Amino acid sequence: MIYTALGDSITFGENASSLAKAYPQLSVSALKSDSRKVRGFVLAQPGWSSDDLLDAVIWRGASVISLSSVVSVWIGGVDLANVALASFRTKQPLAVQHLAAGYKRNLSDIFARIKKGSRARIVCCTQYNPFPNTPLAVEAIGRLNRTINELAHSCDVTVAPAHTWFEGKQAELLYGYRNGRIEDALSRSMPIHPNDRGHRVIATGLVPYLIPRK
Repeated sequence: MIYTALGDSITFGENASSLAKAYPQLSVSALKSDSRKVRGFVLAQPGWSSDDLLDAVIWRGASVISLSSVVSVWIGGVDLANVALASFRTKQPLAVQHLAAGYKRNLSDIFARIKKGSRARIVCCTQYNPFPNTPLAVEAIGRLNRTINELAHSCDVTVAPAHTWFEGKQAELLYGYRNGRIEDALSRSMPIHPNDRGHRVIATGLVPYLIPRK
């Protein structure tokens, strides 16, 4: 079994104490514990938006994706952060409609590329909210997750509801969590990534979606 994790800084393991404690590696370890032969690959970088991940899938990921049994996709946080912070700084309304349209187009293309180049099952993770005390973030992330669910349904992609694993537990699961407000993101150390405990929660939630269907 080959599992490939596609994503951004969360999938890369930013703020985990080591890459071995990031959710892709923890997921591989959990899958191996059931006496499976499993290899894991990660195609992710901090700062990647859905545009960047699409480019990586096209130009760097084709060979490993073609061999994969299952591929997880976790992307969208950077798309949202870029728009939200620009809105916050300029005091302009958040362009949620525009964001959702561009994100949907890129995510659809990512799914299509994976399907064209492999027989891998695709599991797409929803986005958790690192700023639950900011109504704007609640609205925008809710919209992003609705887009994920709608697109996944139309593309025969499985959704892993990662946002539910973090809901109400952000203070415990996010590295450097402070006030749960978007203003926290203006500091040098943005409190948006899972800590080691958060990565364990993701792996525990995700593994059942990665296991081959009977």
